[in-house]
Amino acid sequence: MRLVSAALLLALVLPTAPAVAAPDGPAPAPSPARGVPTLHVHRQVTGLDHPWDVQPIGHHRLLLTQRDRATLSVWQNGRTHRVRFPSDRVWVSGETGLMSLEVDPDFAGNGRFYTCQGGTTASGHEVHVLAWHLNARATRARRIKELVGGLPTSSGRHGGCRLLIARDGSLLVGTGDAAEGTNPEDLTSLGGKTLRLDRRTGAPWPTNPFIDAHNRKTRYVHTYGHRNVQGLAQRRDGTLWSIEQGTYRDDEVNRLVDGGDYGYDPVPGYNEDVPMTDQDLPGKQVEARWSSGNPTLATSGGTFVRGRAWGALNGTLAVAALKAGRIVFLTFDAAGHLQRARAPKALQRFGRLRSVTLAPNHDLLVTTDNGNGNDAILRVSPH
Repeated sequence: MRLVSAALLLALVLPTAPAVAAPDGPAPAPSPARGVPTLHVHRQVTGLDHPWDVQPIGHHRLLLTQRDRATLSVWQNGRTHRVRFPSDRVWVSGETGLMSLEVDPDFAGNGRFYTCQGGTTASGHEVHVLAWHLNARATRARRIKELVGGLPTSSGRHGGCRLLIARDGSLLVGTGDAAEGTNPEDLTSLGGKTLRLDRRTGAPWPTNPFIDAHNRKTRYVHTYGHRNVQGLAQRRDGTLWSIEQGTYRDDEVNRLVDGGDYGYDPVPGYNEDVPMTDQDLPGKQVEARWSSGNPTLATSGGTFVRGRAWGALNGTLAVAALKAGRIVFLTFDAAGHLQRARAPKALQRFGRLRSVTLAPNHDLLVTTDNGNGNDAILRVSPH
């Protein structure tokens, strides 16, 4: 298991090692970039407040959510307009509100997209995943159905919640543990999990590891033992990865395996001194592929980078960090073992960063998370 220390990741730039002189002559001049491109960062959308997610929807348009305002908006040709959307039905508290977006692969034909958001029930509050239809003019969203509900919440802390449509068509949902200690390891709770379901019907995905369980909630579980899953990504080799926030130590990047236990069990109560991956639990726990150490960066969204223009960053996992205010590019080998981490200076001057999305031209779209109406969606282009 190869981990990168927090001290290394918190450096302003992760430098390459200096060249060492050979006995028979001077060292060759090092390549300062080692194939890493210059990054151009442009504030494409401004005047936002806690934008949680952004997704392209074709015709150079972007669909975006704002968590606390509970608004859905479309940006096109330099202008942003609000979509008619039932914001008053979104429960907003703490870290929960209108959060992740995912756009259907057949959006051009069916206009479907999906949100994960806080909601109100007869007995209190929940986090749930909803399917929507956006009209042709992108001015109104009509609710189609709730796909899955009952994701636990308390004060709004650790509400998750990231969505990803995998290449097999399934919808993955990364959830938070709602700061309730029993949720991550409890297979009858949807908190502290990754879930997998049919995006059309909301039914549990038929190949889920617990699909034959008596409890219906258990049938949705893909992996468990997580604290607060903020990011999901799929690599070109088809493997699925999650990004989750640690306590005072050990933000994690995990490679997901069906039925895997990722080992967070903060009981009794909500004891955040326990390890993020506790190997003293019964059974086998899956170790992280990257861990921040102490202190954390407060990792959030991420995506795998694609395109030759990215040079040495092509194929890396770009991970946003809130507290540390940067993007960390993690290089993994073919077996999924960590090789290197880089944090370019160009992405360290925008404050808290929340989500990272791959644009159709392979640019990165990054949301800032500083509040007070000063947030933006950044477009990051390699040159």
